Amino acid sequence: MTDYSTGECQADEPERLYLKRAAERGRHEIVLGSIRAHLEEQPSPVAVLTAVRRWINEVIAVGDEVAKTKRRSTG
Repeated sequence: MTDYSTGECQADEPERLYLKRAAERGRHEIVLGSIRAHLEEQPSPVAVLTAVRRWINEVIAVGDEVAKTKRRSTG
């Protein structure tokens, strides 16, 4: 975390934030592309929707796990 109490900002802060955002966006695109590829491999609309539900449940489970871990580390 950057300390802004002196009212100063490091010169490279905007560039660092831009690079961080670009990396996050890239990761987001890779993940969605992977999910899309998996869905496009499904043989029927029903199989696509079944796979979507599976992805949703797995993402929720991962989110719950991460949140639980963060609660333990901050609490």
